[in-house]
Amino acid sequence: MALSTSASSTTALVTVFLLLLRLSSALKQDSGSDKLPKSDIDLLEFPLNLEYFEAEFFSWGALGGGLDTFAPNLTMGGPSPIGARKARLSPLIKDIIAQFALQEFGHLRAIQKTVPGFPRPLLNLSAESFATVMNNAFEKPLQPSFDPYANDINYLLASYVIPYVGLTGYVGANPKLKSPTSKRLVAGLLGVESGQDAVLRTLLYQRAFVKVYPYEFTVAEFTDRISSLRNKLGKKGLKDEGLIVKPVQGAEGRISGNVLAGDQDSLSFDRTPEEILRIVYGSGNENQPGGFYPKGGDGRIAKSHLRHQIRNF
Repeated sequence: MALSTSASSTTALVTVFLLLLRLSSALKQDSGSDKLPKSDIDLLEFPLNLEYFEAEFFSWGALGGGLDTFAPNLTMGGPSPIGARKARLSPLIKDIIAQFALQEFGHLRAIQKTVPGFPRPLLNLSAESFATVMNNAFEKPLQPSFDPYANDINYLLASYVIPYVGLTGYVGANPKLKSPTSKRLVAGLLGVESGQDAVLRTLLYQRAFVKVYPYEFTVAEFTDRISSLRNKLGKKGLKDEGLIVKPVQGAEGRISGNVLAGDQDSLSFDRTPEEILRIVYGSGNENQPGGFYPKGGDGRIAKSHLRHQIRNF
């Protein structure tokens, strides 16, 4: 009798264990990216291209090293960036940029925890790469060549070049997302990215009428030229504005100061992945990599355009 009871108890325990194991397996399969629509995964992975850029540029600029030094697990084995180096920054700007760098580490981790992600793409963060952008913005070679790592103003202007583009990408992706998990993640990312953009624009706005040595152009003129170039490359009209605009373009059509860029209702501009690729490649063509991404971006969206380039070759 006792033997029968013991056997029954053992059988019951085994049954419970198997049920718990099956439940655990089911929960695991239903977690993370498995429960996200494929379209959401694509839209969440694409920003990694920009987040890798920001993490590396800010980290190198302030700390003298990038993800390979401070968070190698986040690279997922991708190649080290080209030409990145420590900038000559004042204590205040260095502290702010260091905070941005660490925030970007968190952004990478948050996205990688939600979707499979992809390895860090090859990034060209050399002074020459930024100088090319500035030359294109002014439609002539600047002499001497623009050096993003030279001082506070140059580094802040270089920081103006790409991070805002990622912000507009999050604005554009948000209404296309289907899962609450995806929307929550993008809202969290967008909040901090918007804050970073506001800080950068404020720091530049404080220096708006300062000439960028040794050029004859002011900080405000640089931001206007960079924004105009991004509008031109994006090919979707006005989605970018410098620090000083015509009063009719300012908030409520009443002011020329433009510390935050926005549309006629002061809402953030949006961009599609294709517009972003045209800008960060510097080619105006989502199928033609170059600029900061010599081999192009990664993820299904970016790769689909690279495949299109190969077919047309």
